[in-house]
Amino acid sequence: MRPRILAIILAGGKGERLYPLTRERGKPAVPFGGKYRIIDFVISNFVNSGIYALYVLVQYKAQSLIEHLRNAWRLGGLPDHFIIMVPPQMRWGESWYQGTADAVYQNLNLIRDFHPDLVVIFGADHVYRMDISQMIAVHLDRRADITVAALPVPIDQGSNFGILEADETGRITRFEEKPKRAAAMPGDATHAYASMGNYVFSSDVLVETLVEDARRSTDHDFGRTIIPEHVAHLNICAYNFLDNAVPGVQPYEERGYWRDVGTISAYWQAHMDLLGRQPLLNLDNDRWPIVAASYQGPSARIIEGEVTDSLIGEGCVIDEAVIRRSILGRSVRVERGAVVEESVVMDHTVVGQGARLRRVIADRYNLVPAGARIGGNTDADRLRYHLDPSGLVVLPRGQTR
Repeated sequence: MRPRILAIILAGGKGERLYPLTRERGKPAVPFGGKYRIIDFVISNFVNSGIYALYVLVQYKAQSLIEHLRNAWRLGGLPDHFIIMVPPQMRWGESWYQGTADAVYQNLNLIRDFHPDLVVIFGADHVYRMDISQMIAVHLDRRADITVAALPVPIDQGSNFGILEADETGRITRFEEKPKRAAAMPGDATHAYASMGNYVFSSDVLVETLVEDARRSTDHDFGRTIIPEHVAHLNICAYNFLDNAVPGVQPYEERGYWRDVGTISAYWQAHMDLLGRQPLLNLDNDRWPIVAASYQGPSARIIEGEVTDSLIGEGCVIDEAVIRRSILGRSVRVERGAVVEESVVMDHTVVGQGARLRRVIADRYNLVPAGARIGGNTDADRLRYHLDPSGLVVLPRGQTR
């Protein structure tokens, strides 16, 4: 029989390295790809995998995320089909979530009331596709207590990740956060297993470990506390993300595409990965769709101009302008003589006549003045805008008109 599964999505992250995109919202609510929010990827993965009971734990500047989930995601008709947002309840004390494990511990009542066989705990901060049911099947086949999603990374990059050391059966024997020298994964001396921060727990094991952890002074975190402290006496297994097969993926796409878009440069590069005849991540996949909020406005209009290798959102108006290798969100207007290159321009932004944007990320509701030159001049950009160390210029969210 199919196990009873409850999903918990950890969506309370601040995303400090994405500032100023996170000035008024948490990281999972940051727009992505012209029509999505970052959280849409993990929720779409759950729904496409046939998992429909989802609690989303929110915390930091959550209103934007709450409004998005209310507008974009509605499951109903059956008692176990729901997406419910859960702010901190402070049931065990007057404190915010102290770590990922503490966030789930503070909501143990949800688990006990649902009576699941398995609890699947995923973060909401990454861009990827994954059939989660395949990870669950491996968890059941190995009779694991905990299964950790693992992404093979070049061994010389292991110091940037939490590294899982596993034996030939896939059982994890050690976990170390950002080691100086990473241990090789089984059968491949050139790669190491990096934890993706996604877990499958047998329900009774999860409850027992969280209750025990809450009694002690720890980091109350799955990666820093729960996994390292229990590898010796629990059956904790690694699930190789490269074994995951999602229908509809094209041969030219990057195998096991997964991006932590936690910095401005990584966020911008992930957008560039969507472009080209053979994008590393092709969002045009009707067999594994990433779902976004519906848009009630008109179709995009290109009155005249040049548009090359770009994604253009609904409701956009391009009037004698040039758009090259860029992503425009919904209801963006680019006026005569403007040039937008290698940029991400979010919803309801106006790029004035003759303005030029190059390697710019413009948050929603911006008004770029006519004739403005943004990007490409480090000294000038630093004086007027937010200049990322990567050289990208970021325009914070404008005022709602």
